[in-house]
Amino acid sequence: MVSMALKGVLPIWVCAKSAAQLHVGCPDLGARTRGFGLDLSVEGDSGRPRKWECLSVGVLAQRAITPVEDEKPRTTGLESSGAIERTQQEEAKVFHKDLSLLPKPLSMLDLNANSNDSAKVRVAYQGVPGAYSEAAALKAYPKCETVPCEEFEAAFKAVELWLVDKAVLPIENSVGGSIHRNYDLLLRHRLHIVGEVQLQVNHCLLGLPGTRKEDLKRVLSHPQALAQCEMTLMELGVVRISAEDTAGAAQIVASNGLREAGAVASSRAAEIYGLDILAEKIQDDDDNITRFLILAREPIIPGTDRPFKTSIVFTLEEGPGVLFKALAVFSLRDINLTKIESRPQRKRPLRVVDDSNKGSAKYFDYLFYIDFEASMAEPRAQLALGHLQEFAGFLRVLGCYPSDTIP
Repeated sequence: MVSMALKGVLPIWVCAKSAAQLHVGCPDLGARTRGFGLDLSVEGDSGRPRKWECLSVGVLAQRAITPVEDEKPRTTGLESSGAIERTQQEEAKVFHKDLSLLPKPLSMLDLNANSNDSAKVRVAYQGVPGAYSEAAALKAYPKCETVPCEEFEAAFKAVELWLVDKAVLPIENSVGGSIHRNYDLLLRHRLHIVGEVQLQVNHCLLGLPGTRKEDLKRVLSHPQALAQCEMTLMELGVVRISAEDTAGAAQIVASNGLREAGAVASSRAAEIYGLDILAEKIQDDDDNITRFLILAREPIIPGTDRPFKTSIVFTLEEGPGVLFKALAVFSLRDINLTKIESRPQRKRPLRVVDDSNKGSAKYFDYLFYIDFEASMAEPRAQLALGHLQEFAGFLRVLGCYPSDTIP
């Protein structure tokens, strides 16, 4: 069944007269917005900022309602076969817990299904129970219902299709660097960044009960986790095997009863899958922090009551010093940049410039992602983006959200 739900009235700050426009949630400045748009009008530094007015926009959204998980009905067979199954289950529990009780990750095929309405916040993440992404979701929303997804894009679509309320996805790690896939998905989908989570990562070496770390011959985990624990794994002399994610590696070891294999994962994964922690904090760098973004269908209203960050993406035309000029708009207004990332444009990866003297030349076209410490409620941020539009061929505000810190 599909029902239509009228969401609450959303206040949006706009300017009555717009000379320059910043579109939130649009693939480009020339495209129409869906649901609502945010037009920010600014004048140059010589003029005063125009008056901002608060308008209310009703957002009509379609909510699909159906179970997220596909639970197969249990059937009773012959008495003898039932006794065999019970015996197998008892033997399996010696090494791990009943994995069938864990929530099934959403696949792309599941996204056509509907979800049960719930008063609890439902948060999607990539991976299986026990993943660091789930820990980040629980840090942001301690009482939330976490929904595992097989892929990053499945988490994006789960939010868009109203299967969940929010998604928590990693964007960068202090050791491994940026997760480029999620930068590309931010531009492809129409979700808004409404928060961030900075999570301290403590890798543990897990194994079946009774196993010693000296007995391990191979270790499974996500490639980044394996790289972050390289020194410890080299000392053990084990073969490193890549897995989809850290918790998934723990699940493989537990479900298959691999005594000569270990997994690099979190302590929570050990608890979920009934594994022993053979060693703690095995990462090479103690200051191992992963930053996650919280995504939602609606942006939040920026404020000035606490530190805020703003994330944007833009393109620049070819020319000497254009990137310098673009970054200078923030420096001139004492705005600190916390992140700069460039990604090639997929639709136009190369620009051909014809020089009559030397022939044609090819240049790569890039998208620039920037995070800066200022709220869109501050005039300096509005003026900076208005100034940036003088150089940018495309500009989109991905979100303005409260900053998170490591306790």
